[in-house]
Amino acid sequence: MAEGRLVIGTKRYSSWSLRGWLMVHMAGLDVDEVVVPLAGGGGTAAIKAISPNGMVPYLEHLGARMWESIAIAEYCAELVPTLWPADRVSRAHARAIAAEMHAGFRGLRMAMPMNLGRTFPGRGRTPEALADIARVQAIWAEALEAHGGPFLFGRMFTLADAMYAPVVTRFLTWQPELTDETLAYCRAVRAHPLVTRWYDEAAAEPADWLLDKYENPAG
Repeated sequence: MAEGRLVIGTKRYSSWSLRGWLMVHMAGLDVDEVVVPLAGGGGTAAIKAISPNGMVPYLEHLGARMWESIAIAEYCAELVPTLWPADRVSRAHARAIAAEMHAGFRGLRMAMPMNLGRTFPGRGRTPEALADIARVQAIWAEALEAHGGPFLFGRMFTLADAMYAPVVTRFLTWQPELTDETLAYCRAVRAHPLVTRWYDEAAAEPADWLLDKYENPAG
């Protein structure tokens, strides 16, 4: 019997679900996965009936309950400390950029929503999105230069990479102008076995889960 459950939304669209799902799998937690198709606009009633804040991801594990990705990250790291960098200074850096991702980048989120099944090259380039993209690239460049890649803190895929994985998917979908260093990092994240698995499972979702607002975005 599983030790809990992870409630997530549609894998094709749910960026926050991807973060929580990656963290749980990186930590090797034994949980049942519950996928609730997103209804789009105004929240999803089925998720509101399960999750305390009406959002995903929502994790229950051995009596613990978490409904924010940053809390799930820290919980997983308590069980598997190697999910953060071992060095104290690097670990602080990783936590800072993960928290910045959790709290910000609304312009990018709004203009370039996650859709793993489509590409929209040249679209979504609002001033706010472009400013966010510039900041993301600066964050990645600093970490990659300091630690040598291929991931933000070296050879290990950490919780910081999990926090930014949905940004990688957005860049692959919307194809803004990016530096060679950013593109190389995107390729490394996309090739990670867990990310590849998520893409494959997203592609296998039923056609009636597709939402027009994401398949045919305005503009």
